[in-house]
Amino acid sequence: MHRFSNRLEGSMGRIVSAAATSHTFGAKDGCEAAVQRVCNGMAEIGKAVSGSDPHIIVVVSSDHLNHFTLDTQTSLAIGVADDYVPLGDMGVPRQSFHGNREFAMAFADYCAGTGFDLTPVEGIKPDHGVAFPNALCNGAGRASLVPVFLNTVMNPPPSCARGFALGKAFREFVESQRPEQERIAVVGSGGLSHWICLPRSGDVNEEWDRFVMDCLVSGRGEQLAALSREDILRDGGNGGLEIASWAFVAGATSGATGRSVYYEPLTAWWTGMGGVLMDLNA
Repeated sequence: MHRFSNRLEGSMGRIVSAAATSHTFGAKDGCEAAVQRVCNGMAEIGKAVSGSDPHIIVVVSSDHLNHFTLDTQTSLAIGVADDYVPLGDMGVPRQSFHGNREFAMAFADYCAGTGFDLTPVEGIKPDHGVAFPNALCNGAGRASLVPVFLNTVMNPPPSCARGFALGKAFREFVESQRPEQERIAVVGSGGLSHWICLPRSGDVNEEWDRFVMDCLVSGRGEQLAALSREDILRDGGNGGLEIASWAFVAGATSGATGRSVYYEPLTAWWTGMGGVLMDLNA
């Protein structure tokens, strides 16, 4: 098992794989074929990320008000625990995973010097936003898990521009501050279009979903970063704000291109389901 905790001697670490994927799951009744295509796509992403042999997997997601509350609205945070046991919602197994406190605190410290305040948090039991992608990409627990939270349920939510800039800072951190042989995977988790507890609940905007995916796979991260809160609420719903994590991946992969792995307008689940893999030649 990788427990990569050496302090750097020289630099540079590498982002060896990057992906973005929806993170919900629902019943198969009446949409079996579409659900199977989603499952196949998620499995392909998981196999590719796992196959890149990362020491650390960074999963970027919003919490779903399971650990961060509206009483104290924390928009940006990072898990700094030594171990994580998933909350277990949405059927995710409550299998323990190692964290990497040193990496997480080092990134928080680096961010403090670049205009970002990442709140370090202990005692997190990751909900499905983090735990589901981690189970897909790191089921054997070979990599240490570091969750980064862009809490888009807060007000104001982290914007795509903020996610993109934080992703760029993350890439700079990995390439300038980390040990030469350290291998990092990044997975953006959330989206696509869905309206939660609103009159449009159940709608899916396939055209917008495919636009978001195409921005990432064609290396047009700046276009994704340019989406305003109002743009997203109109075209992708309040749940669509989760694409800030996709913008993080765009920033972290610095103009790289990729490919769409799966997409289904799953109206039965009230959401567009999609996933992409980036080509990093690593």
